[in-house]
Amino acid sequence: MINYVTNLGSVSVGGKNPIRIMGILNTSPESFYKKSIKTTKQQITNTVKSIELDGADFIDIGGMSTAPYLSTSVSEKVESDRILNAIKIIQNVSDLPISVDTCRSNVARVALEHGVEIINDISGLKYDDKMIDVIKEYKPSLILCAFGSKPVHGNYVISAKNLLKDSITIARTAGISSNKIVIDPAIGFFRKSGKGPFFTKIKTDWLERDIFIIKNLKSIKQEYPILISVSNKSFIGKLLGKKNSADRLYGSLAAEVVSVLNGADIIRTHNVAETKDAITIASNLSGRHKGL
Repeated sequence: MINYVTNLGSVSVGGKNPIRIMGILNTSPESFYKKSIKTTKQQITNTVKSIELDGADFIDIGGMSTAPYLSTSVSEKVESDRILNAIKIIQNVSDLPISVDTCRSNVARVALEHGVEIINDISGLKYDDKMIDVIKEYKPSLILCAFGSKPVHGNYVISAKNLLKDSITIARTAGISSNKIVIDPAIGFFRKSGKGPFFTKIKTDWLERDIFIIKNLKSIKQEYPILISVSNKSFIGKLLGKKNSADRLYGSLAAEVVSVLNGADIIRTHNVAETKDAITIASNLSGRHKGL
């Protein structure tokens, strides 16, 4: 299968490019991973400098937690204010391309108006009907996650591919070229039930689904580079019996290495330095990217 090269912001991903790293800047106090929360100017500044020094290629800002099992919704104004504050701080201390993790068109517009290059929409442009208008106007690079408003059935890979195909169609309708799209199979966002709106309902076991997807990433690619975000997530805690998300570093690294071996092009992580080491070794020993 051809793996097309995408320009995510100013960074080339996919194909024979090195595995890229997206460092997470979490500005939402409601987040599941308390260790990652940065809200003050000094905290954000220090974190951004560390993320860049540790080898990240992008920084992804989240202003509202979207963990399916938490009730963490905040107003659009709160989310926008958090993200805009972080954008301004980042732009003063770093040249890393900025991604904003949001499903809301008004939040995306504010970010894009202030120079953000990438929108990371975990609903795959399906949550907010007005998102397509913002995307059409600003033409950012996109990370599109597998998401459906109706329960999905059947094969995990086929359902993920179909949901992603729908989102790609929306993006292309908005005038986004294929070489500005990255896909994400949404690890952790398929559940039987949840307290928040940002998940896809399945009748089967969510843990089984996440494991199967990671094992079969190459079947999901659809000729687009693929991003994987598994850092500190529930399936790792479930497999290791570790309820505290702060205790999942080694499990996260193992899952990230397996994801790289199975075809991931970008790893989105809370643990940039450790992830950088792990995927550099994985890339070299697998021979996947000879240029490393």
